[in-house]
Amino acid sequence: MKVLSVTSELYPLVKTGGLADVAGALPLALKTYDIETKTLIPGYPAVMKAIRNPVKRAEFADLLGVQANVLEARHEGVDILVLDAPTLFERAGGPYVDANSRDYADNWKRFAVLSKAGAEIATGAIADWRPDLVHAHDWQSALTPVFMRYGEAPERPSLITIHNIAFQGQFGSDIFPELGLPVHAFWEALEYYGTISYLKGGLVAAHAISTVSPSYAEEILTPAFGMGLEGVIASRADDLYGIVNGIDATVWNPATDQHIAQTYASAALKKRQANRDALAARFSLDNDDGPIFCVISRLTWQKGMDLLAEVTDTIVAAGAKLVILGSGDHALESSLLAAAARHKGRIGMVVGYDEPLSHLMQAGADAILIPSRFEPCGLTQLYGLRYGCVPVVARTGGLADTIIDANEAALTAQTATGIKFAPGSADALRSAIRRTVRLHTSVKIWGQLQKQGMKCDVSWGRSAERYAELYQRLVSKGQ
Repeated sequence: MKVLSVTSELYPLVKTGGLADVAGALPLALKTYDIETKTLIPGYPAVMKAIRNPVKRAEFADLLGVQANVLEARHEGVDILVLDAPTLFERAGGPYVDANSRDYADNWKRFAVLSKAGAEIATGAIADWRPDLVHAHDWQSALTPVFMRYGEAPERPSLITIHNIAFQGQFGSDIFPELGLPVHAFWEALEYYGTISYLKGGLVAAHAISTVSPSYAEEILTPAFGMGLEGVIASRADDLYGIVNGIDATVWNPATDQHIAQTYASAALKKRQANRDALAARFSLDNDDGPIFCVISRLTWQKGMDLLAEVTDTIVAAGAKLVILGSGDHALESSLLAAAARHKGRIGMVVGYDEPLSHLMQAGADAILIPSRFEPCGLTQLYGLRYGCVPVVARTGGLADTIIDANEAALTAQTATGIKFAPGSADALRSAIRRTVRLHTSVKIWGQLQKQGMKCDVSWGRSAERYAELYQRLVSKGQ
């Protein structure tokens, strides 16, 4: 089977969140099922610099008014198609924002062109390769199934995956004439309270919809989590699938990780101490036995970072320590930096993102705090399981699906892998922190939690199997 994946991010070439990890790891995992994936991504400067010996596979003189080429290359085992359109993507800022963190004014066009290129490839723009199925990811490529449905490939199977429904690609209706779509496509697919929603268009036009955990698939059917699109999703409920993400078990492997001070396995957890010591030194923490909590996150309301800011004093009062790696809302950054200044030796913080440091934090901290208000899947809790860094998570979305709470029954049965709490409030988080500190005082119980978590299969194996089954179902329907 041939699959075209269309995405705005691809690890390790360009990453702002979990989308990149999924887009990078899934094609490799699908090879087991004889599925050949080519991934179409924008030609950002980092991408153009990284690819070696690219081959031109298609040329467009007028792709929604833009001249562009499609270049093919292979990077770290992934077959990629790069949309080389310098006027859209050759910029010094990030994938979506400029150096001042402002959205590019022409994001509507940049990702419409990406989607249009995906639809053109689906209809044969590459002479000797045509996909059996097209897999779009999030709003940035959501117009791909729209262009297919209202163009020359209405029957070719398409799937759209929602990684986070909060980001919908909403633009003014005045751009519609620039998209080159028939008028009825506006009313049937794209119109959203007088504006245009790229994600809505993809949800209407794709043959199936997936999201990144079973619980999140249920949650987005409700007003609390559907972000205004719950009615659209409810109308497609029979075509909605929840498939938990996996992680790259070669990149995230404590037995071979070159980013940490000491490699280790579940049978030799005492070796983790070297990483704990290195982490404490990196953040200038006091040298004592109190548990170290870590947070590796965007500092946003969605991630519950305002709740974290409320409970920093509780963490210290409980005899624990906290290390934070992240950036985002400036007010939250300032609040957490103030807590670090207030509790020197107990709280440390690095603003930004540092991939090697994130590995050391998973390998050295005792527990990872994830107090998200909503979390489609989450990956950091999976890394935590893999590294024996016990997840303390809000009971929502993929966090609820992937962690077994350390209640009395689960501890007795030796199946617990972490601590879950609800509702998403500061008081519930405080209770979870205190419960975690109490559990940590028992070497036996804590070791059991770590080892049980490290036994979990968090790789792409089972998830890739479910995607392969879904692909096959869609292709069979289209034949």
